Amino acid sequence: MSTGELTGRRAVVTGGGRGIGEAVARALARAGASVVVAARTAAEIDAVVEKLSALGHQAWAIPCDVVDPDSVDELVAAAEERWGEGGADILVNNAGAAWSSPVLRTELEDWNRMLAVNATGTFLCTRAFLPGMMERGWGRVVNIASVAGLSGARYISAYAASKHAVIGFTRCVAAEVADKGVTVNAVCPGYVDTPMTDESLRRISEKTGLSEKEALELILARTPQGRLIEPAEVAHAVLSLCGAAARGINGQSIVIDGGELLC
Repeated sequence: MSTGELTGRRAVVTGGGRGIGEAVARALARAGASVVVAARTAAEIDAVVEKLSALGHQAWAIPCDVVDPDSVDELVAAAEERWGEGGADILVNNAGAAWSSPVLRTELEDWNRMLAVNATGTFLCTRAFLPGMMERGWGRVVNIASVAGLSGARYISAYAASKHAVIGFTRCVAAEVADKGVTVNAVCPGYVDTPMTDESLRRISEKTGLSEKEALELILARTPQGRLIEPAEVAHAVLSLCGAAARGINGQSIVIDGGELLC
């Protein structure tokens, strides 16, 4: 994508206070988009916006809980207050949560939380911003899913089910808007070097008695490249789906895992 290609475009990034979301917000801003950074933790999104503003980018922090329909409506209203009716041209549904537990030890509360944050949050935000994109005849929705949405593994039934839901949702909405100038795609990372992965390693350590270093070694042993994916790599994939040249890419799941799924 050429520098400034997204100038004049308006982007919303959920879960934008850290990790992948922060990297995506930064990449979109560098490409010229004005960016709304949304998440539940105000201090985190304020810090991201402060960094972007210091670099001369247009960015705003708007607190939002994506599982709360009223909060999502408030996000849309706040975006329209800044940009005018119709809100965003680009929506990156990045807000998410992870959980690991044997299925027989997975409580209904854990199951429901994974579906709410990862799947329902994606649905609510997409439903809220999609009408404006369709009316203008241009839009990009990118859902951050996971390789767990394309495969299965032990101890992640709730998480994998929620990410499979995101993939299915992506494909269905992509089909609905294919003739409206809007594309809907998913990016499916493997383990990424983010605070969420750090939290997962801590949980593994607590449940197994392994050290966090040993838990990480187990994870990396399954990856052909023997490393965690960098947030900037995921952001690059998201950015590539947002330009004019990507208008023919619709309903796809872009895997970024160093070859783990393939192997």
